[in-house]
Amino acid sequence: MWRVTNLPAHRPERVVMKFGGSSVADPEKIKNVARQIAAAHERGLEVVGTVSAMGKTTDSLIALAHDVSPDPNGRELDMLLSTGERIACALVAMAIHDLGHVAVSLTGSQAGILTDSSHTKAKITEIRATRIEAALAEGKIVLVAGFQGFSRETMDVTTLGRGGTDATAVALAAALGAACEIYSDVPGVFTADPRIVPDARKLLAISYEEMLEMSASGAKVLMLRSVELARNHGVRIHARSTFSDEPGTWIQENTGMEQPIVSAVTHNESEVVFTLSGIPDRPGAAATVFDAAAAAAVNVDTIIQNVVHGVAELSFSVPAEDVPATRGAIDVATAALGTMEIEENHDLGKVSLIGAGMRSHPGVAAKMFRTLADLDINLEMISTSPIKISCMIERGDIPRAVRALHAAFELEREPVAE
Repeated sequence: MWRVTNLPAHRPERVVMKFGGSSVADPEKIKNVARQIAAAHERGLEVVGTVSAMGKTTDSLIALAHDVSPDPNGRELDMLLSTGERIACALVAMAIHDLGHVAVSLTGSQAGILTDSSHTKAKITEIRATRIEAALAEGKIVLVAGFQGFSRETMDVTTLGRGGTDATAVALAAALGAACEIYSDVPGVFTADPRIVPDARKLLAISYEEMLEMSASGAKVLMLRSVELARNHGVRIHARSTFSDEPGTWIQENTGMEQPIVSAVTHNESEVVFTLSGIPDRPGAAATVFDAAAAAAVNVDTIIQNVVHGVAELSFSVPAEDVPATRGAIDVATAALGTMEIEENHDLGKVSLIGAGMRSHPGVAAKMFRTLADLDINLEMISTSPIKISCMIERGDIPRAVRALHAAFELEREPVAE
């Protein structure tokens, strides 16, 4: 983990303002973002903005890459994808200039964002913010292209993975000693996806650990690694809407007050379950499989193993984008363990309950399972942590499962202190 050092002792207040792709999807929205950044500067703040690519630009670039190559080279894919944020960043800077302020746009490497050498999923190792500090000292607004960095090891451009501009923003806030505001097309973090549960309630604040579990379980408000960075460096995040002045949701350290038993229900429809049958039941067999997965940078989630008559069956879920890498990892494991049966299930999804109060209140799992049983929903896999319970179910059952769990735990109601 990189450390934050050499913060200036006396300086004006600073803010890092991150805007998602929907916030800069067209010229008028870009001008709106420029006005918001300029307004913060006019209030006397030193402002660093970071933006995602416009609208669905990243999706279009990925599709273009796959039209050209069935398996795009990782280095060249990063070179391609990093252009989207650079375009948006320069356009916002132009719009700020037209408002009478001086702005400078920087690529990730120009901003001093150093990463490891992993392409398409790089992690930030250090931020050398000398150029940003110099521009702020000159009274300029700084725009940093999100989602990207630079590997000193390979001297290559890298990208941070989908949603990586969130990580850019939090890392910049930590390095600069700044506040962090994450703007998107939603006004905060809700007790469930409002598109599925119309009476879902916006949370005023949520702890880092709860937000970590929500992000890992399908909530798309914040990238998982950005929340990890915020927790590790004590950066409070204000997640709010680009298109409204209303307060959003604060992601911060637990205040120590009594926590709701369940804070939210989340869902994920983009996981694939692999089942490996006929694995030798001997020490190290599972390690062989997951060592290969780790070497391929696969993010494994739910894991279940059963042993019958001397052979093991291993099931685990991975994000849909990791399926090709998972297949390659299984080939490596097969070479070491021998032939096994391999099954992929693309028809399951995950529904999860998250709440810091769950660790001290028994019966949450029983109530969750009973609620789903009453809907005749079968549980394919179950995983737990101290503040989360997740079930893999048929993907088509997810909307009614989310609505039923939200109602069963009365999440539409403000919690009342006991």
